[in-house]
Amino acid sequence: MRYVMTKSALAACLVLAVVLSAAVLVTAGRQEVRAEETPPLKGLLQDNFILLDEPAPASQAVGVTDAFGGSVGLTDFRGRVVLVNFWATWCAPCVREMPSLDRLQAKLGPEGLLVMAVSQDRKGLAAAEPFYREQGLDNLEIFLDPKGEFARAMGVGGLPTSLLIDDRGRVVGGIEGPLEWDGPEAVELIRFYLVRREEAGLPGKQSGSLGRS
Repeated sequence: MRYVMTKSALAACLVLAVVLSAAVLVTAGRQEVRAEETPPLKGLLQDNFILLDEPAPASQAVGVTDAFGGSVGLTDFRGRVVLVNFWATWCAPCVREMPSLDRLQAKLGPEGLLVMAVSQDRKGLAAAEPFYREQGLDNLEIFLDPKGEFARAMGVGGLPTSLLIDDRGRVVGGIEGPLEWDGPEAVELIRFYLVRREEAGLPGKQSGSLGRS
Protein backbone atom coordinates (compact mmCIF):
# COMPACT_ATOMS: atom_id res chain seq x y z
CA MET A 1 0.00 0.00 0.00
CA ARG A 2 1.37 3.37 -1.02
CA TYR A 3 1.50 6.02 1.66
CA VAL A 4 0.85 9.61 0.56
CA MET A 5 2.00 12.34 3.01
CA THR A 6 -0.31 15.29 3.28
CA LYS A 7 0.95 18.86 3.59
CA SER A 8 -0.10 19.01 7.23
CA ALA A 9 1.77 15.77 8.03
CA LEU A 10 4.89 17.04 6.27
CA ALA A 11 4.75 20.28 8.25
CA ALA A 12 4.42 18.33 11.48
CA CYS A 13 7.47 16.23 10.60
CA LEU A 14 9.52 19.34 9.86
CA VAL A 15 8.53 20.89 13.18
CA LEU A 16 9.50 17.69 14.95
CA ALA A 17 12.87 17.64 13.15
CA VAL A 18 13.58 21.23 14.20
CA VAL A 19 12.66 20.44 17.82
CA LEU A 20 14.90 17.37 17.87
CA SER A 21 17.81 19.30 16.32
CA ALA A 22 17.41 22.05 18.91
CA ALA A 23 17.39 19.46 21.68
CA VAL A 24 20.65 17.98 20.37
CA LEU A 25 22.27 21.42 20.23
CA VAL A 26 21.11 22.28 23.75
CA THR A 27 22.46 18.99 25.07
CA ALA A 28 25.80 19.53 23.35
CA GLY A 29 25.91 23.06 24.70
CA ARG A 30 25.28 21.85 28.23
CA GLN A 31 28.07 19.30 27.89
CA GLU A 32 30.40 22.04 26.66
CA VAL A 33 29.45 24.29 29.59
CA ARG A 34 30.03 21.45 32.05
CA ALA A 35 33.47 20.89 30.53
CA GLU A 36 34.27 24.60 30.81
CA GLU A 37 33.15 24.61 34.44
CA THR A 38 35.96 22.21 35.33
CA PRO A 39 39.12 24.12 36.36
CA PRO A 40 41.99 23.17 34.04
CA LEU A 41 44.86 21.38 35.74
CA LYS A 42 47.68 20.68 33.31
CA GLY A 43 51.39 19.96 33.46
CA LEU A 44 52.85 20.16 36.97
CA LEU A 45 49.53 21.42 38.32
CA GLN A 46 47.87 18.13 37.49
CA ASP A 47 49.90 16.27 40.11
CA ASN A 48 50.72 19.05 42.55
CA PHE A 49 47.84 21.52 42.76
CA ILE A 50 45.15 20.32 45.18
CA LEU A 51 41.71 21.37 43.98
CA LEU A 52 39.06 21.27 46.70
CA ASP A 53 35.87 19.37 45.94
CA GLU A 54 33.97 22.25 47.52
CA PRO A 55 35.49 25.74 47.91
CA ALA A 56 36.04 26.60 51.59
CA PRO A 57 35.62 30.07 53.12
CA ALA A 58 39.02 31.65 53.75
CA SER A 59 39.85 32.87 57.23
CA GLN A 60 38.68 36.45 57.68
CA ALA A 61 39.57 36.80 61.35
CA VAL A 62 43.32 37.29 60.95
CA GLY A 63 45.04 39.76 58.65
CA VAL A 64 48.51 40.94 57.73
CA THR A 65 50.40 44.23 57.67
CA ASP A 66 51.24 46.17 54.52
CA ALA A 67 54.42 48.13 53.83
CA PHE A 68 52.93 51.24 55.42
CA GLY A 69 52.04 49.53 58.69
CA GLY A 70 48.34 49.25 57.91
CA SER A 71 46.23 46.22 58.71
CA VAL A 72 45.03 44.28 55.67
CA GLY A 73 42.63 41.33 55.47
CA LEU A 74 41.15 39.22 52.72
CA THR A 75 37.88 41.09 53.10
CA ASP A 76 39.66 44.13 51.64
CA PHE A 77 39.95 42.27 48.35
CA ARG A 78 36.49 40.71 48.18
CA GLY A 79 35.42 40.61 44.56
CA ARG A 80 38.92 39.94 43.27
CA VAL A 81 40.67 36.66 42.55
CA VAL A 82 43.58 36.43 45.01
CA LEU A 83 46.64 34.21 44.91
CA VAL A 84 48.03 34.18 48.46
CA ASN A 85 51.67 33.13 48.50
CA PHE A 86 53.48 32.45 51.79
CA TRP A 87 57.23 32.97 51.45
CA ALA A 88 60.41 34.08 53.25
CA THR A 89 63.78 35.46 52.23
CA TRP A 90 65.54 32.50 53.87
CA CYS A 91 63.51 29.99 51.82
CA ALA A 92 65.48 29.16 48.66
CA PRO A 93 62.51 27.77 46.67
CA CYS A 94 60.55 30.88 47.61
CA VAL A 95 63.31 33.13 46.32
CA ARG A 96 63.36 31.28 42.98
CA GLU A 97 59.57 31.53 42.70
CA MET A 98 59.13 35.23 43.46
CA PRO A 99 60.09 36.65 40.03
CA SER A 100 57.42 34.51 38.35
CA LEU A 101 54.85 35.82 40.84
CA ASP A 102 55.90 39.35 39.99
CA ARG A 103 55.46 38.65 36.28
CA LEU A 104 52.09 37.00 36.96
CA GLN A 105 50.86 40.12 38.74
CA ALA A 106 51.96 42.25 35.80
CA LYS A 107 50.20 39.92 33.34
CA LEU A 108 46.89 39.27 35.13
CA GLY A 109 46.60 42.19 37.52
CA PRO A 110 44.73 44.28 34.92
CA GLU A 111 42.26 41.39 34.60
CA GLY A 112 41.43 41.39 38.31
CA LEU A 113 44.09 39.21 39.95
CA LEU A 114 45.93 40.17 43.12
CA VAL A 115 49.07 38.25 44.02
CA MET A 116 49.25 38.60 47.79
CA ALA A 117 52.83 37.62 48.63
CA VAL A 118 52.95 37.32 52.44
CA SER A 119 56.43 37.41 53.99
CA GLN A 120 57.04 35.13 56.96
CA ASP A 121 60.32 36.84 57.88
CA ARG A 122 60.47 37.69 61.58
CA LYS A 123 62.23 40.95 60.77
CA GLY A 124 59.23 42.03 58.75
CA LEU A 125 59.70 45.02 56.47
CA ALA A 126 63.43 45.22 57.27
CA ALA A 127 63.88 41.88 55.51
CA ALA A 128 61.24 42.10 52.78
CA GLU A 129 61.82 45.59 51.44
CA PRO A 130 65.54 45.19 50.57
CA PHE A 131 64.76 41.83 48.99
CA TYR A 132 62.09 43.37 46.75
CA ARG A 133 64.50 46.11 45.74
CA GLU A 134 67.37 43.72 44.99
CA GLN A 135 65.16 41.37 42.99
CA GLY A 136 63.42 44.15 41.07
CA LEU A 137 59.95 43.06 42.19
CA ASP A 138 58.11 46.12 40.94
CA ASN A 139 54.63 44.64 40.54
CA LEU A 140 54.11 42.95 43.91
CA GLU A 141 52.88 44.70 47.03
CA ILE A 142 54.57 43.88 50.35
CA PHE A 143 52.52 41.99 52.93
CA LEU A 144 53.98 40.99 56.28
CA ASP A 145 53.12 38.20 58.72
CA PRO A 146 56.20 38.10 61.00
CA LYS A 147 54.52 36.08 63.76
CA GLY A 148 52.96 33.61 61.32
CA GLU A 149 49.45 34.20 62.64
CA PHE A 150 47.87 34.54 59.22
CA ALA A 151 49.75 31.49 57.94
CA ARG A 152 48.48 29.38 60.84
CA ALA A 153 44.93 30.63 60.32
CA MET A 154 45.15 29.53 56.70
CA GLY A 155 46.54 26.11 57.64
CA VAL A 156 49.96 26.59 56.06
CA GLY A 157 52.54 23.91 56.87
CA GLY A 158 55.62 24.59 54.74
CA LEU A 159 57.05 27.25 52.45
CA PRO A 160 56.36 28.21 49.83
CA THR A 161 52.63 27.58 49.93
CA SER A 162 50.15 29.23 47.58
CA LEU A 163 46.37 29.33 48.00
CA LEU A 164 43.99 30.42 45.24
CA ILE A 165 40.95 32.34 46.45
CA ASP A 166 37.99 33.15 44.21
CA ASP A 167 36.09 36.44 44.04
CA ARG A 168 33.69 35.23 46.74
CA GLY A 169 36.49 34.84 49.30
CA ARG A 170 36.66 31.04 49.10
CA VAL A 171 39.77 28.89 48.90
CA VAL A 172 39.41 26.79 45.76
CA GLY A 173 42.76 25.00 46.00
CA GLY A 174 46.45 25.33 46.65
CA ILE A 175 49.94 23.99 46.25
CA GLU A 176 52.88 23.48 48.59
CA GLY A 177 56.15 23.99 46.78
CA PRO A 178 57.46 26.34 44.07
CA LEU A 179 55.87 26.85 40.68
CA GLU A 180 56.54 28.91 37.57
CA TRP A 181 53.46 31.04 38.12
CA ASP A 182 53.56 32.91 34.84
CA GLY A 183 53.74 29.66 32.87
CA PRO A 184 50.83 28.77 30.55
CA GLU A 185 49.32 26.13 32.84
CA ALA A 186 49.15 28.42 35.88
CA VAL A 187 47.88 31.35 33.83
CA GLU A 188 45.14 29.20 32.31
CA LEU A 189 44.01 28.00 35.74
CA ILE A 190 43.83 31.50 37.20
CA ARG A 191 42.13 32.89 34.10
CA PHE A 192 39.41 30.27 34.59
CA TYR A 193 38.41 32.04 37.81
CA LEU A 194 38.92 35.51 36.34
CA VAL A 195 36.50 34.69 33.52
CA ARG A 196 33.91 33.46 36.01
CA ARG A 197 34.41 36.71 37.90
CA GLU A 198 33.73 38.76 34.77
CA GLU A 199 30.65 36.67 34.00
CA ALA A 200 29.36 37.65 37.44
CA GLY A 201 29.48 41.26 36.29
CA LEU A 202 32.58 42.38 38.21
CA PRO A 203 34.98 44.75 36.42
CA GLY A 204 38.29 43.41 35.18
CA LYS A 205 40.59 46.35 35.66
CA GLN A 206 41.35 47.73 39.09
CA SER A 207 42.12 51.28 40.13
CA GLY A 208 44.82 52.03 42.66
CA SER A 209 47.84 49.97 43.63
CA LEU A 210 45.91 47.50 45.74
CA GLY A 211 42.50 47.74 44.16
CA ARG A 212 40.72 47.45 47.51
CA SER A 213 36.98 47.69 47.48
